[in-house]
Amino acid sequence: MDRPLRRTEATLPSSGTAAKEDSPAVAAARIARCLREADDWRREIGSLLELLGRSCAGHRAILFSLEDMPGQGLTQSVAAYWVDDSVAGNASPPSVIPQAVVHMDPLLGKVAREGRQGKMFAGLTRDIEGFLRRDFENQHIVSFLSVPVWANGTPWGSLAVNDCVEERAWSDEVKAAMEIVALAVGDAIERLQSEAHISEVVRRTMIQASLDAIIVIDETGAVIEFNPAAEKMFGYRRSDILGRDLLHMIVPDYYRKGYSTGAEYMAGRGAPMIGQRLETVTQNAAGEVFPIELTATEIKVGDRRLIFGSIRDLREKLRAEEEIHRQREKLHQNEKMAAMGSLLAGVSHELNNPLAVVVAQSTLLHEFAPDSPTKVRAEKVRAAAERCGRIVKSFLSMVRLHPTAQVETDLNQVVRAALELTAYGARSSGILIDTDFAAGPLPIMVDADHVTQVVANFLINGQHALAGASGDRVIKVRTYRAANGDAGFYVEDNGAGIPEVIRHRIFESYFTTKPVGVGTGIGLSISKSIVERHEGRVWFEEAKPHGARFVVEFPAVAGLSSGAGDGRIQSSAIRHALVVDDEPDVAASLSDILELMGIKSRIVAGWQSVVETLADHQRPDIVFSDLRMPGTSGMAAYRQLLVERPRLARRFVLVTGDLVGARAEIEALPAGQRPQILEKPFSTLDVRDVLAAISDQA
Repeated sequence: MDRPLRRTEATLPSSGTAAKEDSPAVAAARIARCLREADDWRREIGSLLELLGRSCAGHRAILFSLEDMPGQGLTQSVAAYWVDDSVAGNASPPSVIPQAVVHMDPLLGKVAREGRQGKMFAGLTRDIEGFLRRDFENQHIVSFLSVPVWANGTPWGSLAVNDCVEERAWSDEVKAAMEIVALAVGDAIERLQSEAHISEVVRRTMIQASLDAIIVIDETGAVIEFNPAAEKMFGYRRSDILGRDLLHMIVPDYYRKGYSTGAEYMAGRGAPMIGQRLETVTQNAAGEVFPIELTATEIKVGDRRLIFGSIRDLREKLRAEEEIHRQREKLHQNEKMAAMGSLLAGVSHELNNPLAVVVAQSTLLHEFAPDSPTKVRAEKVRAAAERCGRIVKSFLSMVRLHPTAQVETDLNQVVRAALELTAYGARSSGILIDTDFAAGPLPIMVDADHVTQVVANFLINGQHALAGASGDRVIKVRTYRAANGDAGFYVEDNGAGIPEVIRHRIFESYFTTKPVGVGTGIGLSISKSIVERHEGRVWFEEAKPHGARFVVEFPAVAGLSSGAGDGRIQSSAIRHALVVDDEPDVAASLSDILELMGIKSRIVAGWQSVVETLADHQRPDIVFSDLRMPGTSGMAAYRQLLVERPRLARRFVLVTGDLVGARAEIEALPAGQRPQILEKPFSTLDVRDVLAAISDQA
């Protein structure tokens, strides 16, 4: 490989006195060297003409190009020029000779003929005639010297210097310098047009424009090429790193041991890098070590051995791969959560039917028990069954995909519901739950299902934090009213706590310190999102002497509404009920509860049509219909009533153990046309609440 290109500016002196000190011979040599090293002589010729003109003590230096136009004669134009500032008023820029008059000028014809013979043309303005004399006088040219420029075996143009102050005879040194420069210009013109030169320019342009860092070192390890991409990647300027050993510039410190030069390092010991495409690491000017992909190739130029290295920064690629991996894990977790939600919803729905029977029958057993011991046993069964029902409902609420419905809720009751959900896990792990509830209700406007999920997340996290702890393991749960009136709670464990360095990340999605299979990293982020959606605040505090505490506060409201009073309904409001359910035990249990309230009921296993279902029977005051049944669903039956019996439709109750599938269909109805809902498993109190709500609408 050739030595690195040196810019002309680094070789030439600036305009002024420094240039005048060069003799014509020295200036000619420097100009020839610059033209030989330039990619494109046209970009450098302006500075070179200045150097030539000043060294010859001239006031103008001009490069003309000639072209023989068929039928028009010879045309001449100015390719480049320089004018001395000191005589700028007298020495204006050279004019372009019009084609219409060029061929009629005898002197220009003589110049062309002698140019073809390789002769030099010199003289005084007063010795010539015709167009050129008038033009020279207009431009105050007194003496002139012109040398032909040849390229590819034909006259390409001419190189001229002028004196605008005095008549002079040009010295042999000046003439020799002019001939040297003319030859160098001709050679540069030929090289610019040659395939080899074009290839060289393309190669250099590719190196300069490459997005990869290009570094070339010689057999001693010294850097001889360093492109702009390498400057950007490594933080070194090209001028600072050229000539320095690669080993001490971009090779990490711990890789330098045992090597004396960068060339030795590239050759390697047992694992050479030359001829390989491999991933390794490098070091930039700031000392940062980062991964790269390196392709190293050996090049032999004459007796020199060079190593060409193409380097690609892998930081962005690795970050992208890491992000892709993270997104895949996120998608996998989402798929698992969706599958778990579907499974949980299905299982919960199947459990709700038998639970509804247990709750209803235990309630009736308690009502009609003949003695106190039986009442006590019935009450225990009913309490356990209702607890199971609340747990199932809480599970379902966590997988419901519906907007937050905020109603007045007692925070104490929400926390108690979450404790019921997580009690078994704590008890089976030997963890003590220490509770302290605020006296009286803590009314807040929230979606109770979602806030229950928040409390449960904190309780489960506390259990995980204590899983490997020794000694007494305690989770403290407190509810309170803050000084500003807000209602709050906190969950605190006496585990190892959260390291300070990661506390700022604990609410990020998919960030977890738990082992694989234990946590998904979304519990805290979901909790934070739910709390903020309810205009609340959540934060972490360090517990003393050790442990973690999560605190949540919600804006308080004035107080809980009185609701439906004592739940009793007007004696004349509802007398007869129709119960539609394909589960006989569930239908019978609901019928028994209604009977207890003085409401006669008729049970049918399915819905046919309005006419067929209601014909030849006592017209019902209220309809209870299961949501999912073979044939016509509960929602379809309700829609029929809306059209054919709108008054009865206002006393329609949809009975279901799973609102996940029907939520969107129900909420698609106008707010005033949505049916009442009785969720399984239901207790006597749940049925009373529904009846009271329907009576209020009457």
